[in-house]
Amino acid sequence: MSTMYYDILNSISQNKKLLAVLIDPDKMTLNNISAFIDTVNKSKVTHIFIGGSTVNKNSTEELVSEIKKHTKLPLILFPGDVTQITKKADALLFLSLISGRNPEYLIGKQVEAVSKLRETTLEVISTGYILIENGKETSVQKVTGTLPMSRNNIQDIINTAKAGELLGMKLIYLEAGSGASKAITSEIISSVKKELNIPLIVGGGIRSKEQLDLAFDSGADLVVIGTAFEEDESFFEELK
Repeated sequence: MSTMYYDILNSISQNKKLLAVLIDPDKMTLNNISAFIDTVNKSKVTHIFIGGSTVNKNSTEELVSEIKKHTKLPLILFPGDVTQITKKADALLFLSLISGRNPEYLIGKQVEAVSKLRETTLEVISTGYILIENGKETSVQKVTGTLPMSRNNIQDIINTAKAGELLGMKLIYLEAGSGASKAITSEIISSVKKELNIPLIVGGGIRSKEQLDLAFDSGADLVVIGTAFEEDESFFEELK
């Protein structure tokens, strides 16, 4: 039986670039879902990520249930906390914040999640999550109490990503943060990609098709866009 992860690997082997829209349950009302997802379905979006740094209890499950009514695109949880896990999604990015040194977000929250995951059939995809400075403080930084990695110390970012792979993680996610003022540079993306043998996800600060194309051209296998769609749904028109 095919899985989300192997579908990603298969797409990459065929040189297909993947695009995810990130939907924050606290920023999307159920009444707006139908129209929003209709626009998503007509675009080049291949995956829908659901999650946020802080989300009200039950909001995620309600949102996932509603989205499922309007699309066949895979729904993957991108949780900021254990409370955002719902069995109604298709898969879960099992994130470990390897750029930080807060044990709660390296392994603590993951241990806490296990009892909840036992009650689901979610496909769990281990993901090394690396937060990179973007010019302003992000929600992830505030919630986790960790500092982002310096965008100027590329070797340190490379080593951290490779360490995640060697630890057995299946994906590496380079994140500038929600609403980032600066996207991750092409130099960082290409340098990290050269060292990895696993898929590379890039997100944060991408607000134009030019930036999106640059991320892909630099080596990103999957790009995540959130704020750009929240602020300007016409961005979808460029991606048809």
